[in-house]
Amino acid sequence: MLFEIQNKKIQYLVIKFIFMTLLDFFEYAANLKKVKRQGWIDKIQIKNPESVADHSYSMAIIAMIISDMKNCDSEKCLKMVLLHDLAESKIGDYTPEQISKEEKIKLENKTILEIIENLPKDIGVRYLDIWKEYQEQKTTESVLVHQMDRIEMALQAKIYHQDGYSQEKLDTFFESAGNEIFDSDLKELFTQIYRKK
Repeated sequence: MLFEIQNKKIQYLVIKFIFMTLLDFFEYAANLKKVKRQGWIDKIQIKNPESVADHSYSMAIIAMIISDMKNCDSEKCLKMVLLHDLAESKIGDYTPEQISKEEKIKLENKTILEIIENLPKDIGVRYLDIWKEYQEQKTTESVLVHQMDRIEMALQAKIYHQDGYSQEKLDTFFESAGNEIFDSDLKELFTQIYRKK
């Protein structure tokens, strides 16, 4: 009887610890709602631009549809989308003008390790593998997700254009997106977004 009580207490403490560390992870994710997308602020002077969480949600919808249409691993694509900017919850959203690509990758890798350590080890390892796959861009899913990121940016630029922001300033975003999209279906989607701006 005493062993049973002690065993239940240990189980309770383990579960409590797991949920406390999960809560840290969830708070990092929720914090993305407060991190504004810096490029819109710096280049367009938008006072209240989309948050990183806004971007990730929109990108997740795009990834859900495109990955299903292309018979890719939709679950992996969605996890990749949800993880791809998670480090920004701690470090913020840096633009290429603020920090070199190499420095940003190094900083994000260090930060994602700190965030993922709050997860149960087996889950953390799987998510870290997806994070690395996204960065290496060697799989169909990771290559597509990078291009979906550009599609989402072009779509947001179109929305800002419709809101009255300068076409001249927004052209930088359209050009950047167009240069990084090479999948034929996504190229067509980008063309439709650009035509209807």
